[in-house]
Amino acid sequence: MSLEHAILGFLSSRQLTGYDLKKIFDTSVRHFWAADQSQIYRTLGRLARQGWAEMEVITQAERPDRKVYRITPTGRQELLNWLKSELPAEPPRSPEMIQVFFSAQLTDVQVRAMLERVADQMRQGLAVFDAIPKNIEAYAEFTQSPREFYFWLLTLEVGQMTTRANLDWIENVIQRIQDGEVPQA
Repeated sequence: MSLEHAILGFLSSRQLTGYDLKKIFDTSVRHFWAADQSQIYRTLGRLARQGWAEMEVITQAERPDRKVYRITPTGRQELLNWLKSELPAEPPRSPEMIQVFFSAQLTDVQVRAMLERVADQMRQGLAVFDAIPKNIEAYAEFTQSPREFYFWLLTLEVGQMTTRANLDWIENVIQRIQDGEVPQA
């Protein structure tokens, strides 16, 4: 997925500033696609140069001028084409699994400590996922229909399910190490 298309997707609902987009990323898709403020602003500039978005400067008396972006018809067509396209498969990457792969070089105590750190990170991630529905108004503010909201929540569901499955696996491995199942050198 490209950041360009994510931004076009958000602009397809309403006109937004770079600041607004950062807020939307952080309250809706951050659990699977993070973007920092500078990436968003660079991408907005690129979208405007490509003719996929237009920028309007709104003068404010007491504050700096606001740059508001809106999707163009060409940008909307690009978004629709991208949505209908077949995306190339991305190879999976997991730094944690590289650590597990080479963990024979560590003691069982060291491996357990590493896995506990990963498990703690996953538990924290689940806490974030689980809090999202409690802050449902943050999502609802950016959606235009129950259908749109439904698909947004599907991305949360897959994040929760995969994180729980990975956490279950890690906790199982920790238990197996504690039970002495690991062959020794």
